[in-house]
Amino acid sequence: MANQAPPRQIAQNRKAWHDYAIEKRFEAGVVLEGWEIKALRAGRAQLKESYVTLRDREAWLLGCHISPLASASTHIHPDAYRTRKLLLHQRELSSLIGAVQRQGYTVVPLALYWKGPWVKLE
Repeated sequence: MANQAPPRQIAQNRKAWHDYAIEKRFEAGVVLEGWEIKALRAGRAQLKESYVTLRDREAWLLGCHISPLASASTHIHPDAYRTRKLLLHQRELSSLIGAVQRQGYTVVPLALYWKGPWVKLE
């Protein structure tokens, strides 16, 4: 197997390291629109006030700010604070749901980065 390049950082939530005790880390894919990908390539993302909520056995990223580019297409109306779906394996979701419901844990995004052509959230 060939060596993979290290992930390229887009945004980091440094405040989370000070406010929370990080016990477990997961890597999730993020469902994005085309204008969001272009904005992320320009480094226009912020995770400072974002958090993850679990609804209907799915994970959702709220409060993540992705600033649209001025050169974005004119026929779309971008929402910088749009709720974005996170892609996790079912066993990871079950583990998170159990920790949040039974143990009172909070799910906090730590970093947004490129892993190959994909955007991942830690």
